[in-house]
Amino acid sequence: MGKYRFIVVIVLWLSNHSFLFAAQISMEFVFGNTGKEGAIVLDKLPSYTENEQFGFEFGSEHNVEISRSENKHLLSANLPFYFSVKVPEGNYRITIGYQGLTDSVYHSTVRSESRRLQIEQLRIPPGQFVERSFVVHLKSPRIGENVRVKLKGPREEGKLDWDDKLTLEFLQTNHIAYIRIQQVDNIRTLFLAGNSTVVNQEDEPWASWGQMIPRFFDEHVVVANHAESGLSLRSFLSSNRLLKILNLVKPGDYLFIEFGHNDQKEMGADAGAFNGYTKRLRFFVREFRAKGGIPVIVTSTARRAFGRDGQLLYTLGDYPGAARRVAKELRVPLIDLNKMTRMFYETLGVERSKKAFVHYPAGTFPDQHQPLEDNTHFNTYGAYQIAKMVLQGIKGCRLEIEEHVIDLQAYRADFPDSPDTWYWPSSIRTSLHQPEGN
Repeated sequence: MGKYRFIVVIVLWLSNHSFLFAAQISMEFVFGNTGKEGAIVLDKLPSYTENEQFGFEFGSEHNVEISRSENKHLLSANLPFYFSVKVPEGNYRITIGYQGLTDSVYHSTVRSESRRLQIEQLRIPPGQFVERSFVVHLKSPRIGENVRVKLKGPREEGKLDWDDKLTLEFLQTNHIAYIRIQQVDNIRTLFLAGNSTVVNQEDEPWASWGQMIPRFFDEHVVVANHAESGLSLRSFLSSNRLLKILNLVKPGDYLFIEFGHNDQKEMGADAGAFNGYTKRLRFFVREFRAKGGIPVIVTSTARRAFGRDGQLLYTLGDYPGAARRVAKELRVPLIDLNKMTRMFYETLGVERSKKAFVHYPAGTFPDQHQPLEDNTHFNTYGAYQIAKMVLQGIKGCRLEIEEHVIDLQAYRADFPDSPDTWYWPSSIRTSLHQPEGN
């Protein structure tokens, strides 16, 4: 970050060896020549570059302006924009200072990295100053000096979740006085291990519960989502993702484990719900417990598959039952998401349940010439509802992190929020490619 890097990092050269002493990172970006001491002043709107190591991405600098008045300098936008900062792996508290307009209300939504929901339609009243904070876990594939998470080719390697910088996505209306970034330690982490129904889906219209759930925790819990599309327990292990989590876990951290869709398709001598799947699920639990962590087993989300009689079919075989059995055997908290999602789809019905999935007619998105009809992967409405089911499961299991859940009313899967009232400000990045796995 040019001349500002010395604020957070000191490098000492001694006897031809370099030793890196990293202090707690703390920086504040302000907009316009405010004269605020110690702040990084953006008097222009730079694109992000590796040289400057902060700035706007995806051409979104054209969507913002610096509005200046006699005593206020603000970053203002009525269109989406992305702001990125080069920082190392870790947990960061982000604080945003909003200035209210003179005579009208506006609302702001903020997401981080690969579309993780952090602030949802925050109301900024006229004439008021509002400050809001949240925490973000920044991931790196590195595990020690010589071991790495084995990412799944260009599609995963190019994700914002893995690009060694912090990216914030601002939507709706924003009039921002400052963005403050502070590294934080000793914060309880909720790790997620799973597949495409859990992963942070980067592009519209795809979504998962794992990227919605950060919005419902206060600043004392950070969500570290290590799920990826197409993974099973076996491939999560072989790609060093559990090793990565075990390298980071602190006593009292949580690991939510949801697998089944892709395990079901595996072949070989140890395939099967009560064979290799059960053995590996036990292994996840025991390894995480050995580090002082608290594992939680989550049964797989059901597929949307109705029979001719209008009844929902059981398409995951013995896998939900196997997960329940391991939870009981090892006395692990269980969130029965399979049961709750079945109730959810049945309540909506055969046709209306499509509103929770990626079902869109041709022409809904740019260059979409064919309908999208996916009965495994969720849209943002479906993912948000399932996040609420997981949170209700946290309350039902009486997990300690329940005290850090915010803004959640009592929720029942058989009385979901109406899809007709759902509002999600769309990101500017879309993809018609189905996530791996089904």
